[in-house]
Amino acid sequence: MNRCRKGINFILITLVILFISCEQKVDKDELTINTIIEDVKQEFAPDKRVALFDMEYVRKGNETILKGESNLPEAVASFKQKLDEQKITYIDSIQLLPRSNLNGFTQGLITISVANLRGKPAHSSELVTQATLGTPVKIFKEEDDWYLIQTPDKYLSWVDRGGIKPLSKEKFTQWKSTPKVIYTNTIGHSYTEPNKDSQVISDMVAGGVLERIGEEKDFYYVAFPDGRKAYVTKTESMNYESWLAALDPGQESLVNTSKTLMGVPYLWGGTSTKGVDCSGFTKTIYFLNGIVLPRDASQQIHTGKEIDAVKDFDKLEPGDLLFFGKPATDTTKERVIHVGMWIGNNEFIHSAGRVHISSVDKDAPNFDEYNLNRYLRSNRYLKEPKDGLIELAKTPVFKD
Repeated sequence: MNRCRKGINFILITLVILFISCEQKVDKDELTINTIIEDVKQEFAPDKRVALFDMEYVRKGNETILKGESNLPEAVASFKQKLDEQKITYIDSIQLLPRSNLNGFTQGLITISVANLRGKPAHSSELVTQATLGTPVKIFKEEDDWYLIQTPDKYLSWVDRGGIKPLSKEKFTQWKSTPKVIYTNTIGHSYTEPNKDSQVISDMVAGGVLERIGEEKDFYYVAFPDGRKAYVTKTESMNYESWLAALDPGQESLVNTSKTLMGVPYLWGGTSTKGVDCSGFTKTIYFLNGIVLPRDASQQIHTGKEIDAVKDFDKLEPGDLLFFGKPATDTTKERVIHVGMWIGNNEFIHSAGRVHISSVDKDAPNFDEYNLNRYLRSNRYLKEPKDGLIELAKTPVFKD
């Protein structure tokens, strides 16, 4: 009897040891997988605004199932390689974007004057950025009549079906090869006939790009990406090729452009002449001068060349960007909260409430003590290496 009890106890102890060993291995694998996910994310997708690497795993019995999605094939390959090196077995359920059910329609064009791009696929979601008419985008997936897209500045966001025309790569290539018109007026309209008394087809904002079909009198005949045809006045638009050739982004041009937006209301997420947030304003100024800046102030500050960090404003030149926020401490990271553009005479123009001009001169009537107190530093982009920027004259964003 005692021998039987001893045998049973031995078996139970063995099973407990095996169970604990398995649990320890599972725990170790979980820790290893989590560590690898974070390592790969930091290497390939440290900024989730411009790169997607969303991974997770689930345990089903003795199996580890990897789930998630990414638009970075090299990141997924690195992830799997690291798992293999750790001899972790898994079932691969990772989806590489773009999704296969898009059936090759992985390119798109914005079809309305300004598309509001959201953080999630819902109109109630946060407005994170905008894209103007004719902006070419990458399409990664579709969900409930919304598309996850990436704009030329690599920003990831969602657009509803009404704001985009999905295209195959072949159709997109054809579109890029067509002659274009760029709308240059701050705001206006397109028409059914070559006169302003005819029916409006759509509102227009600066930076909108359309296919040029022909000309009639003082109008260009143009086509929208969704097939609508319209006329825009030549006084409010230009041949895209002529516009590119005439680009000479300099101090005077940037200042003049910025002042055409005076009074435009502040709009969180806005990057168009309908409404701008602070970084959307600086982005719009530079875009209308042929340079695409990163979307947010916290991204813009990492481009260009640092000019000043000690409030020595005599060093600044018109076109320099001034950044404001909270400096780093021993326990917190730097927070870039606001940005404006230097226009000379101790003044900068920025979007806060509305686009307006402020001064760093304590004796000026428009002295901005609040922003002066949270000043971080200033960067220069003109006549500096354009790392992290897109120059439209050199990069075929809208036209080959």
